[in-house]
Amino acid sequence: MTELQDHRLPELIGDASISSYAETVFGHLRRADQRRWAAAYVLGLLTTPGRKSVRRLAAQLHAGPTAAQSLHQFANASPWDWQPARRELLHLAERHTRVRAWTVGVAVLPKRGSHSCGVHQRFERATGRTVNCQMGIGLFLSSDAAHIPVGWRLRLPKEWHEDEELRARTRIPETVRYGSPTEHVLHLVDSLAPLSHREPVPVVADTCHHPTSGAHLAAELTARGRDCVIAVPHGLRVVPEGQRVLAPGSPDGTLTAGRLLQLLSPKGTAAIATELRHGPPRADRLVSALVRLPGRRGIAPGVYRVFARRRPGAHGVGRVWLTSLVHPPLHDLLPLIQAQSGTAAALADLTENYGLRDFEGRSYPGWHHHMTLASAAYAYQRLVARGSAGQQPQPQPQPQRYIA
Repeated sequence: MTELQDHRLPELIGDASISSYAETVFGHLRRADQRRWAAAYVLGLLTTPGRKSVRRLAAQLHAGPTAAQSLHQFANASPWDWQPARRELLHLAERHTRVRAWTVGVAVLPKRGSHSCGVHQRFERATGRTVNCQMGIGLFLSSDAAHIPVGWRLRLPKEWHEDEELRARTRIPETVRYGSPTEHVLHLVDSLAPLSHREPVPVVADTCHHPTSGAHLAAELTARGRDCVIAVPHGLRVVPEGQRVLAPGSPDGTLTAGRLLQLLSPKGTAAIATELRHGPPRADRLVSALVRLPGRRGIAPGVYRVFARRRPGAHGVGRVWLTSLVHPPLHDLLPLIQAQSGTAAALADLTENYGLRDFEGRSYPGWHHHMTLASAAYAYQRLVARGSAGQQPQPQPQPQRYIA
């Protein structure tokens, strides 16, 4: 491969902080020109307003007439390994924050045409429309201060699993195949767990639109020795553990999680005061029950807890959660479910302001390169530019004019 053209790019990026940061995150890149373009790409993502196309990044950086071509080549064609950079992001998040949970986020990235790697038609419940998109599944390290993406998987639809021409055209490795969202989450956990320098924390995910994914994911994580807190559908089948619940029409002892909690909700297990940003505190009641999960051959081993909020005056219970954490007080679980909301907000910020959906290449390696660079830009702004947790955000770095 020929070297990237960088005769208009200086030896060091004008912003020393970003230059040092890029050397840390992308220091594994063998060639100096690759490391410089990594720093330039991150700086462009941080400072370019609006859409983050490579042409707009290059224009913002004032890096010369060939800069857009070089940025595109670096992201889409240059054969660099993205895994070491993600490992550095994981260590950065662990050094700068007190990680409370590993959370799962799903990025739906709209695309035009049918040539981008993994593009497919998907129905979006939030909008009620079918969109042409890529689907990325990310693992975030979540704390009270930040939610940092440290791993990504591109979900390939079945037609991409089977079409060798599509796979060759977009450079999909032979080892990458179709998998369910649960399988992608487990792969992320399995690949990142050995790299962590901290004690394991719970995995938090939202599977409330998938009938059985939550139970499957919980069972697999439990088998790996990982605690979990998972949003599940109200209709998830469970078996109450250690208590008698009258449920007409259920001779096998199974109930839906939503029905079980609704039967128990008049009693309630804990009253909590939820602090709101605006207005007085609101008293909510938490209701929970110990359960087992039906398996293919009867009742699967292991006791779990299902819980939900019951707000005054509301009919039924709110979102239902399944957790392996059966001993901690219920109120200790609230920060974990709030971490999932924080991850959703971080994902929206990444999409709107850090170019997550703006990659214009079509290859599998290019998609992973861009997602890693966007994650690095986001981590820089949330962890490095803001300094220690609790400080006010610092202004975004201003682009430097590059001098030949």
